[in-house]
Amino acid sequence: MKVPTPDFRLRQVRADHVHRRLAELYPETPVPLDHRDPYTLLVAVLLSAQCTDKRVNLVTPHLWARADTPEKMAKVPVAEIQRIIRPCGLSPQKAKAIAGLSNLLVEKHGGEVPRTFEELEALPGVGHKTASVVMAQAFGVPAFPVDTHIHRLAQRWKLTSGRNVVQTEADLKKLFPREHWNALHLRIIFYGREHCTAHSCDGTTCEICRTLFPARKRAVKTRK
Repeated sequence: MKVPTPDFRLRQVRADHVHRRLAELYPETPVPLDHRDPYTLLVAVLLSAQCTDKRVNLVTPHLWARADTPEKMAKVPVAEIQRIIRPCGLSPQKAKAIAGLSNLLVEKHGGEVPRTFEELEALPGVGHKTASVVMAQAFGVPAFPVDTHIHRLAQRWKLTSGRNVVQTEADLKKLFPREHWNALHLRIIFYGREHCTAHSCDGTTCEICRTLFPARKRAVKTRK
């Protein structure tokens, strides 16, 4: 009996294929940023802005050696934090944010990382994406953090209009089961880094792009 060809003209059919194929390619979803607990994850995610996870993982051991809790970090001068994290870029802003959020965690949250989006996003340097990563990876709360890889691939696969990351997040949440958001957002990141990068694929080259759009001839221009 011949298996019917999926109708990839339909957005949900494309999403279902992406879901299945990424689960096959990446059955395990390790967190890319090395961390010990919710606090060290929070700081690592903050450092990863406009910086590779690989570089963050090289820098954070030096930072943790100096201070690995909010109580300890609150006592470290901002200038010293900045010196340690300089390789991650944007060190003046990131150092101030790390010092500021560490102080607030001590003063308002008993030295613990809060478990709500609202409280996390109220911390210095913590936006919605950072809060989403912490909620998903530290506390297991379903979230769909949208980084540059996810924003780009979702557009190439026509899973979103790509107007902005807020729209992309909303569109992806509608297409994929809530219980798979945490693993799936990591799988898309892994695939984006390995196969569908900004340089190696323009929407016509990688396996998933070719499968979903076999007749596509022109490069896809994605919105940032």
